[in-house]
Amino acid sequence: MKPASAAITSLPESPDDERRDRMVKYSIAMGVRMLCIAACFFVPGWWMLLPAAGAVILPYIAVVAANTVASPRGRDVERPGSIVRVGPQGGAA
Repeated sequence: MKPASAAITSLPESPDDERRDRMVKYSIAMGVRMLCIAACFFVPGWWMLLPAAGAVILPYIAVVAANTVASPRGRDVERPGSIVRVGPQGGAA
C-alpha cells in the first residue's frame, strides 16, 4: 500500500504571514488606544474613566496578543512517502 501524501493545505502558515497578522492586530489595538486617549479630552465627568481605563489596559492586551503565536491549523507536516530512511545495513530503520 502506498502511504498518503501530504497536502499543501496541511502546512502551517508561513512565519512572514503570521508576523504580519500579529503586527496588524497590534496596530489596530494601538489605534483604539489612541482613540481612547483622544476621548479623554472630550468625555466629561466620571465617564472619562472608561476611555482612560482603555488607554491604560490596551497596551498590555496588545502586547500579549502580538506575542501569541497561533498553533498550526493542520496536523504535523509529514515527510513524503517516497523517501525512506535507510539504516547502516541497508534495511529500513
